Amino acid sequence: MTEDFERPTRIAVAARSFVRNAALRAELDARYSGVTYSSSSDVLDGDALVDLLRGHDSAIIGLERVDDTVLAKLPDLKIISKYGVGLDGLDIEAIARRGIRLGWTGGVNRRSVAELTLSFAIALLHRVPETAFALRENHWQKLVGRQLTGRTVGIIGCGCVGQDLVSLLKPFACRVLAHDIRDYADFYRDHHVTPVTLPQLLSESEIVTLHVPLDASTKGMITAARLAQMPQGAFIINAARGGLIDEDALADALERGHLAGAACDVYAIEPDAHPRLLRQPTFIGTPHIGGSTQEAQLAMGRAAIDGLERHRIPGEGWPA
Repeated sequence: MTEDFERPTRIAVAARSFVRNAALRAELDARYSGVTYSSSSDVLDGDALVDLLRGHDSAIIGLERVDDTVLAKLPDLKIISKYGVGLDGLDIEAIARRGIRLGWTGGVNRRSVAELTLSFAIALLHRVPETAFALRENHWQKLVGRQLTGRTVGIIGCGCVGQDLVSLLKPFACRVLAHDIRDYADFYRDHHVTPVTLPQLLSESEIVTLHVPLDASTKGMITAARLAQMPQGAFIINAARGGLIDEDALADALERGHLAGAACDVYAIEPDAHPRLLRQPTFIGTPHIGGSTQEAQLAMGRAAIDGLERHRIPGEGWPA
């Protein structure tokens, strides 16, 4: 419980996955009365979001964008609790400047995202997307793939999800490289992970996977030049945030055959996945399902409920 702060009394829930989950609604209703739930099947934006939140002191937010323009129209809002781990839809500076408190728990969907990443890696190496694509076109095409066992895997961002992925890779005896702005020296030592620079990771990894937030320092970090640093026939996976990879450059690398395959669960513009990527038989595309397991949704929802009473005004270095 956050000390010396009034308990929420008027709560609005915008997050669609929360609203659709009967168990989460029952748990929230058991703790608070008169909760208002969005009735929209779409992610609310602008005035539609304001209309839902107006008059409420607390809100549970999912993929909705909350910027200063929205906040200016919500003078009663005192608490925002985040369903999910991504903060790129929230204007943290505006939230802090207005004295609004933010409830957020990192890593609550780590296992779900790590499992999806592992499944992408295995499917790409075994050439599942290509053979499945051919079979749908009535071509019995038995392509020769590769095993994950013994491969070099490069993890960009070795926080919650990255570290969980390391644990899932252990049975495969992979050489694991990691690049992160933070120093996880103890974890690296205990789990036989080698910290490297980003250029070294890209040039030595057969499989590269991204697990960083989207912010000014990471937006567009995987450029055409950085894709060119990867070995011929390598793979790249993004189950973190859209906007980390130059999607045109990725499509170019797949079309030229420089990369043997790629998988994305997230895109720069959602729900509009990049059309050139979707046309590639060596590409796996999924519609942002990294946290869409029953277990992850319950964990994220319960963290959001707890965030209504465990919160703080974002300060410098948030969310560290």
